Amino acid sequence: MPWLEIVGWAGSALLIYSVMQARVLRFRVLNLIASAILAGFNAALGIWPMVAMNAALCLINLWYIRILVTTRHDETAYDVLEVGPRDEYLRHVLRVHEADILRHQPDFVWDGAAPGNVAFLVQRGDETVGVVLINDTGDGVARVVLDYVTPRYRDFSPGEFVWRRSTVLRDRGFRSVLTPERMVGPYYARLGFEPRDNGAFELQL
Repeated sequence: MPWLEIVGWAGSALLIYSVMQARVLRFRVLNLIASAILAGFNAALGIWPMVAMNAALCLINLWYIRILVTTRHDETAYDVLEVGPRDEYLRHVLRVHEADILRHQPDFVWDGAAPGNVAFLVQRGDETVGVVLINDTGDGVARVVLDYVTPRYRDFSPGEFVWRRSTVLRDRGFRSVLTPERMVGPYYARLGFEPRDNGAFELQL
């Protein structure tokens, strides 16, 4: 098989793989690479309409990647909404994502009626991209019950906006945040949390 044909097949396979991605940033990056490969492939064959189409896709992907990257830590791009621990929409989000939540936090249980429970939704526009659930046991520590990000925004850290907007927690009298011990793939070290010997992380507010 000529090398040029291999390049064409590889670009096509990567293009198909890119549209299978749930993560929005990963989709854009892989789609950009695939479009660039196919633009070069079609240019080598002199198929200029396909070159133009793939070049346009490259520009579109670059535009959206720039937006995604520049707003990933921008507080104006996200809103943190406190909701009741037994809020029906919160219960709906937890039900819809239950299987994915348990994959990342197998011991997760949420009792909205339990005392001290507090819930936050992280929104990007009208889309819910994260859920943060904490429990106040009266010792000044916000104990994280759940810090969940939906698959589309798994390349980002929406939960950080709850911790970065620490006045929300300080206004409730919290002095620190303590995560569970058995969370899969925790990102807290990047946000200034300190690791503890038992595998948990702690942040002083």
